[in-house]
Amino acid sequence: MSILSTIEHIKHLDSGNFFLLAGPCVVENEEITFAIAEKIKQITDKYEVPFIFKASYKKANRSRLDSFSGIGDEKALKILADVKKFYKLPIVTDIHSIEEANLAAEYVDILQIPAFLCRQTELLIAAARTGKVVNIKKGQFVSPESMKFAAQKVVDSGNSRVFLTERGTTFGYQDLVVDFRGIPIMRSFGFPVVMDVTHSLQQPNQNVGVTGGKPDMIETIARAALAVGVDGLFMETHPEPSKALSDGANMLNLVLLEGLIERLVRLKKVINTL
Repeated sequence: MSILSTIEHIKHLDSGNFFLLAGPCVVENEEITFAIAEKIKQITDKYEVPFIFKASYKKANRSRLDSFSGIGDEKALKILADVKKFYKLPIVTDIHSIEEANLAAEYVDILQIPAFLCRQTELLIAAARTGKVVNIKKGQFVSPESMKFAAQKVVDSGNSRVFLTERGTTFGYQDLVVDFRGIPIMRSFGFPVVMDVTHSLQQPNQNVGVTGGKPDMIETIARAALAVGVDGLFMETHPEPSKALSDGANMLNLVLLEGLIERLVRLKKVINTL
């Protein structure tokens, strides 16, 4: 957890809580991005949960060509930079190419490597060389044990600031499962481990070309992850998931977030006594 102290503006490091990466799937516009950031900040300040705001500035991995991919790179990144400055929050966003690493690093604190790209050596090296924290999502096709090699690519490139994120493993063509053994395995490598609660509940490859999901299981996955020692939780949230422009099927309704955080904080306190 000491890595968090290197992220500007992070608070409540001595609270004993998990840390939270949360926000909408993608920057849709300035108004809704600010509104979501403000609400999550209010909740996490209340419960002393270290909070990193998450939103993708573009979506490069979509099932269909007509799916929403973003409002424009520079425009979205500027919104994220404004959220960072106004609310004094660290920001995490996805990158997909070497060029994006340098671009996004000008605006955010954490560069996130999407699960499908976790073995892309040149991308990992480019992210490492920015000096930013690099959050590597475990591929749906990758074992927890093999993630030490992805992390080592970043470390060998001169950057030891790494998170590893579990986000489920492919189970058949249209579902994912979470093997909770992977959390202690990845923690044994010496890096903070995050549970991506919402993406692990996706149901990909639906015949309509839009990913499905099981948001009713969000609390179940989060509780189980805390029970086995995860350091942080990742979840996407939106005030109207059914109207979200990306990944609405597996997002948490924003109105449910405070109750969930309150219960998870209470659970974490119990776990800390064991």
